[in-house]
Amino acid sequence: MDLLKPLVALLAIVNPVGVLPFFLHFTQHFTPAQRRQTIRVSALAAGLVVAISALAGNKIIAFFGISIASFQVGGGTLLLISALQMLNAQPAESKPTDVSDGQQKADAGASIAVVPLTIPLLTGPATISTMVIYAERTRHWWEQAVLVGYGLVVALATFAVFTLSGQLARLIGRTGINVMTRLMGLILAALAVEIMADGLTQLFPILASRTLK
Repeated sequence: MDLLKPLVALLAIVNPVGVLPFFLHFTQHFTPAQRRQTIRVSALAAGLVVAISALAGNKIIAFFGISIASFQVGGGTLLLISALQMLNAQPAESKPTDVSDGQQKADAGASIAVVPLTIPLLTGPATISTMVIYAERTRHWWEQAVLVGYGLVVALATFAVFTLSGQLARLIGRTGINVMTRLMGLILAALAVEIMADGLTQLFPILASRTLK
């Protein structure tokens, strides 16, 4: 299995740079200590979502009696939707967020590190789907260990980007964030089509025979 593809897909979906505006908004009234705590919790939670999905994702879909081919088609469709959102310069895992609600949480001093920053803005259904699909393709224990290790990569990337949030926002600006989000969306769209095609050929073998012709 090509172990580079799941890492590329993960970084495209998580895309902490694209979540920067949300992070800056939700933490604008936090003290430096609160902001540092939020960064640590968000990074840890994002890494755990990736690692747990790689370890237990297959067992979960097996429990519900779902075939991996069906999951590939469904997951690929979800990734494609996420990619289309990113091409419109929206975070891949975004959902409508009530600004006033976020403001109330900040004023109350409640932590927003897990919701909504980690779930669903950083990680969510698309992230979980990606890890389950690639975990099913592993043939050796070390390949699964690498996938679990990607949780650490995601955690470190999130920690680094959020820690440098102020400097990055000033450096690349809103336009730069939009450009990066669209570029990652284009890469993700290509990966989504590949995953969907693989699942469809398993569900409908005739498609593979026609492709060979």
